[in-house]
Amino acid sequence: MQYCMYLRKSRADMDAEAHGEGETLARHERVLIELSRRLNKPVTKIFREVVSGETIIARPEMQKLLSEVEQSIWDGVLVMEVERLARGDTIDQGLVAQTFKYSNTQIITPMKTYDPNNEYDEEYFEFGLFMSRREFKTINRRLQRGRLESVKEGKYVGNRPPYGYTRIKIEHGKGFTLEPIENEAEIVQLIYKLYTYGEIESNGAPKRIGVSLIARKLNEMKVMSKTGKIWTQSTIRDILINPVYNGMIRWNWRPSVKKMVDGHMVKERPRKTDYILTKGIHHAIIDESIWQLAQEYMSHNPSQPIPHRKKVMNPLSGLIICGKCGRKMVRRPLNHTSYKFDYLMCSEPSCSTVSSPLNYVEDRVLQGLEEILNAYKLKWENSESENNIELDIKRKAILKFDVELKNLELQLSNLHDLLEREVYSIDTFLDRSKIISERIKQIKQDLEIINKSIEMDEQRENNKKSIIPKIQTILEVYRTLDDPYQKNVILKDVLDKVIYTKDVAGTKLGGSDNFALTIYPIISSLVEN
Repeated sequence: MQYCMYLRKSRADMDAEAHGEGETLARHERVLIELSRRLNKPVTKIFREVVSGETIIARPEMQKLLSEVEQSIWDGVLVMEVERLARGDTIDQGLVAQTFKYSNTQIITPMKTYDPNNEYDEEYFEFGLFMSRREFKTINRRLQRGRLESVKEGKYVGNRPPYGYTRIKIEHGKGFTLEPIENEAEIVQLIYKLYTYGEIESNGAPKRIGVSLIARKLNEMKVMSKTGKIWTQSTIRDILINPVYNGMIRWNWRPSVKKMVDGHMVKERPRKTDYILTKGIHHAIIDESIWQLAQEYMSHNPSQPIPHRKKVMNPLSGLIICGKCGRKMVRRPLNHTSYKFDYLMCSEPSCSTVSSPLNYVEDRVLQGLEEILNAYKLKWENSESENNIELDIKRKAILKFDVELKNLELQLSNLHDLLEREVYSIDTFLDRSKIISERIKQIKQDLEIINKSIEMDEQRENNKKSIIPKIQTILEVYRTLDDPYQKNVILKDVLDKVIYTKDVAGTKLGGSDNFALTIYPIISSLVEN
């Protein structure tokens, strides 16, 4: 008989810990270990959920537990309460109930042992899940109501403060507010100043600076953003439209919205226009006049709508990556006064990578594909016998692990006999069970790695039959296509990415092709590039 333990914190547990009641998981573990000793149900594995999630998809340990329960690995699961297993929606609760029922796995709590195949226990179990969900929704409504009241009082209820502020506890009261960070607040003021009034030029006249040039200027000044990464246009734009810098609190601006896409639940954060805006109790970094002026300028220069950006005009879209900053290269359209060709350039304004004519890069990509095609043919002709030998070695290793796994499972079964005859104490039994179960776990992990390796080898063999004709077809038809989107689709069928590197600008047209490309095909592990 094999039993495991599932430990998870609830909101009430976190509140209790905050009041000094000790670490919840450790306390629950002691209770369940004592329960397993009293019921003579030795635990060989413990699932510790250290993240908080409403749904099963947000709880990785619960996913592992259900996967093993589904495979009938466990005879029973010890848990403090059935509510710890699922507090999600009816889909999650039904998944938990059916998984335990069809695998005939018991749920053991200090109060009661549930047999999912017992009609009365099943009803009691499902009722417990229903009540836990109801309790969760009640608590969540109370929390959201409390957050809304805090927002109306001018408190900051977010977890991460915006750039320029730190979150502090309100003295002699509940909740949090914001306090300016002097050096970051100066950067915020600089951003607004450059965008609204600009900087003084050599002729003494001020000139306004756009968001991309502000980002470049901050990167040249080596100013770190909140995340420690380089500044981008979107980061600057978000700062310029965030009313928190004007002493306001914005709430429900980008709420999390759940949607079903292809049978899976996904979360999106669309921007809303009917958000809540209240006066904050924190100090403003930006004056009212400068804030209003910035909003006026922003209204004349809104961000480009997504549908317009999605039209593919670059045949290499999403494939070429800058070798210096790691960002995707973008197409700069031809300009009859400045550019005679479409150019490929890095999207990061502060990056020093030099651009090149798009058609030059296209030619080199096709040339690289031709070289890869020849390399594939040569390598596969010489390595076919070596691959077969390697596969035989891996399959023999699987047979060896299977034999060892059966022996360990027999030893684990014998441990129960020794425990029943009182040859082993509970502590000794748990120690030996842990050692054997860890070895079993290691072997299963090794088997998983080998099986995945064999699966990848077999996938590579299948790719051998398709990649060569795919590349040959691309080389034959690419020049006959006029639609950049069609070109982009067939290239992405065989290419993972292409790293572009160019440091020196070409002074003449002939010097525009002095760049380097490192091409990574989708199955690049088969050929050294």
